[in-house]
Amino acid sequence: MNDLAIKIRIADRDYPMRVAVADEERLRLAGRQLSERLREFREQYGIQDKQDLLAMVAFATMADSLKVSKEKDGTDADLTERLARLDELLSGVVLAV
Repeated sequence: MNDLAIKIRIADRDYPMRVAVADEERLRLAGRQLSERLREFREQYGIQDKQDLLAMVAFATMADSLKVSKEKDGTDADLTERLARLDELLSGVVLAV
């Protein structure tokens, strides 16, 4: 096992964890982005309670995730439709030759 022992700081608390080497960079980035969003919410909305901050950031993050998922589903459907049309065109060219 190539696990690393790291600490991620969230809301002024350190959270020790063991992670795969391949996941370290992604998890550290997630920790930095979370800290940044917490700071933004604290400054923008004047929220001081850490539990309220974490709840609001979790809620905003979930809303963002659902939006991206919905957009991705639309993009996937559009791409599938375009590929089907391209396949039809290519099939027509191959049959005509």
